[in-house]
Amino acid sequence: MSATKGTRITWLGHATVLVRTPQGTTILIDPFIQQNPKYPKDFELPSKIDYVLLTHGHFDHMADAVPVAKKHGATVVAIYELASYIGQQGVSQTIGMNLGGTVKLNDVAATMVEAKHSAAAQDDKGVHYVGIATGFVLTVADGPVLYHTGDTAVFGDMSLIRELYAPKVVMMPIGGHFTMGPREAALAARLLEPEVILPIHFGTFPPLTGRPAQTAELIGSGVQVVEWKPGEEYVA
Repeated sequence: MSATKGTRITWLGHATVLVRTPQGTTILIDPFIQQNPKYPKDFELPSKIDYVLLTHGHFDHMADAVPVAKKHGATVVAIYELASYIGQQGVSQTIGMNLGGTVKLNDVAATMVEAKHSAAAQDDKGVHYVGIATGFVLTVADGPVLYHTGDTAVFGDMSLIRELYAPKVVMMPIGGHFTMGPREAALAARLLEPEVILPIHFGTFPPLTGRPAQTAELIGSGVQVVEWKPGEEYVA
């Protein structure tokens, strides 16, 4: 882990990530807490969370979005249809956006980018169309450019994301089965050319068999693949 002061990124198991900027903005991405078997049970979320970002509508990425937003006073940011769905659940502050758009979240410019994945939400009333799967590029003022890919397969236009935004720290799935595994993640790394990969979406459930060491071996030297555990922090 980096010892320098900067943007703090804490992995909370599965695809749930807490980002805290040097200026104090707090962003929680894809909150999956109460039923997440890998959530660090002794970890307490900050009392104030400024924004909750949702990459798509699957349960294991938004199960706790509504209670977290209500308890911590957060604004939920998501693709337009998903933001509307969340608003219907009683969250008063939402920002709906779409692919290619950028919104200012205090000292962070959040750009919504493409992902290759399904995205419907399901509740006791059935299955709901809530837009498509997305990722987020987060450009931190006086800090790094971060990219949370969301759940995705590798796709060629990751090279456009590199060209447009040049993310230095990429949070990407490596578990396989429902997303990229190590082999695909290695190709994604070649397309994106980051300095650091923070693996997510692995080890939560038995089918998610990909591991950081496998990914690092396939990528080779030049890109740091962080071997971290839920609850651990990387400072960028």
